[in-house]
Amino acid sequence: MTILVVGATGATGVRLVKELLNRDQIVKVIVRSPEKLNDAIKNHERLSVICASVLDLSDEEIKQHVAGCNAVVSCLGHNVTLKGIYGKPRLLVTETTKRLCSAIKTNKSEISTKYILMNTVANRNRDLNETISFAQKCVIGLLRVLLPPHVDNEKAADYLRTEIGQKDNTIEWVAVRPSALIDEESPSDIEIYPSPMRSILKDGQISRINVGHFMADLITNNDIWNKWKGQMPAIYNRGTAS
Repeated sequence: MTILVVGATGATGVRLVKELLNRDQIVKVIVRSPEKLNDAIKNHERLSVICASVLDLSDEEIKQHVAGCNAVVSCLGHNVTLKGIYGKPRLLVTETTKRLCSAIKTNKSEISTKYILMNTVANRNRDLNETISFAQKCVIGLLRVLLPPHVDNEKAADYLRTEIGQKDNTIEWVAVRPSALIDEESPSDIEIYPSPMRSILKDGQISRINVGHFMADLITNNDIWNKWKGQMPAIYNRGTAS
């Protein structure tokens, strides 16, 4: 299969790309700073590097880049700096998702394309009756006011839920909601749920390498994909969900 990944220089994106290459997949990445690519993958024979900021590409260029791809993955996030959090583009993840999905639709592939969005466990799936405490509602309200990236994550997932929906003939999607991200060197067992099992005030944990492996599983294992497509699974390292 051929997979396009945006956000491949991020801490989770690079782990996803490495795992896909380990599984003998063909991977294309759109990166603004190719020098930031991991040394272990940057010269891999099955990796193609497109040097650009995805939002600076024309519609025709994006259409060409997604053509022939079986899956498209967004691991984009805002840099944890004042400019990254409060500067433009405020809706980096949302606008990228919209443009990539529009390009997929324009190509009119006979086979539906998988779109995977790395999201956040702090975002509710409004297709489900996910109840949260008053205290968590207050915290999320503050996040919306104080941290533009949170609103971006919400809008990106809402676009998939409401604009792409469950019956689109060209795109199937999953929005992955990791719990608190940590670094570990090796993959381990995880727990996957349709909705978060804990409040974000006392969240569980998930290693970035486990997130990368789960997204790779979604792409390469149709049984796992069919179980979670059109949903927003919350994922945890085993033993941290309760």
